[in-house]
Amino acid sequence: MTTIALPRTMERSAQPTGSRLGWAVQDIITVTWRNVVALTRTPEAVMFSAIQPVMFTLLFVYVFGGAIHTSVPYVDFLLPGIYVQTVAFGAVSTAVGLSEDLHKGLIERFRALPMARSAVLAGRTSADLLRNVFVMVLISIVGFAVGFVGVGIVLLFSYTLCWGFATLGLSAPNAETAQIMVFPVLFPFIFASSAFVPVSVMPGWLQAFATYQPVTQVVDAARSLMVGGTLHDSGAVWASLAWCFGLLIVLVPLAVRKYRKVA
Repeated sequence: MTTIALPRTMERSAQPTGSRLGWAVQDIITVTWRNVVALTRTPEAVMFSAIQPVMFTLLFVYVFGGAIHTSVPYVDFLLPGIYVQTVAFGAVSTAVGLSEDLHKGLIERFRALPMARSAVLAGRTSADLLRNVFVMVLISIVGFAVGFVGVGIVLLFSYTLCWGFATLGLSAPNAETAQIMVFPVLFPFIFASSAFVPVSVMPGWLQAFATYQPVTQVVDAARSLMVGGTLHDSGAVWASLAWCFGLLIVLVPLAVRKYRKVA
């Protein structure tokens, strides 16, 4: 009796659910590693992305620190804002990277391989999260040297942004346009927030937006926890978690649907 060899994709689909999940996890790890290796081949890009927040931290502390008065030392007030700004801008690389892969034909090649469909998006966002971890560690070292240390919810927020920018990257005609498309979305949220100055010093018409938008909530949550707050005394912590998980619920399906259309 002649046996017919099934394609690996069909072999996978015939596996029990647990096995298919195991394959998907392996594929995500493989794609994540592929993107991490790609980052190591351009160390200049990683270092310059790390130098920028370090320069922001030093300049704001030593140039503006004496002119801005806050209820806590200005470095304590500033660093959570620097963290959020850094991971928000760092998440742009998700849009640029996916746009490059799409228009170089790599995503089409991935689709031809016997791999989980979720692996490309999950692998890209996971690799960008790891890059943000590296940058956050570096900023923390600098922040500790100037008098502060912190982390956590900010990385969840960065991962959330990566999924949103994945959709933009897959929608852009090329990588350059993807980068340009992201900044008009980011700038109002970053600079009309409590990242660099208290919301109370802003014009009244701007305060309502600045108070309740996600960047302010994440910055305030990080600021509260980093200066000795707890999960029980900071409404911003719960609000920021609600923003992150709420946005993930919306952005992940959007990115997956867009990926299925273009790939």
